[in-house]
Amino acid sequence: MTHVTSQVLGTVNAPYSANLSACQLADVISDVGAAQSAVGPAFSFFSEVPTDLQTAFVAEMGLTQDKVQGVAKHFQSLCPFPLALAS
Repeated sequence: MTHVTSQVLGTVNAPYSANLSACQLADVISDVGAAQSAVGPAFSFFSEVPTDLQTAFVAEMGLTQDKVQGVAKHFQSLCPFPLALAS
């Protein structure tokens, strides 16, 4: 596990007592339907992980920016503060 992945997973899993793997997190941040199964960690990725780590994780997992942005925009519509990857 890379340093980026370790930091991201620690940030999104700990507050929710979740145990998502890197692949599971990649799924929930790139598919709105999948995000519904892990709302806490998915929202945490977009709101609590620093933007540079978000970008590095997305690249490391080989995710398309369009899919990730679609999920970020979904969460943006539900919260009052800006989410970096939603724009």
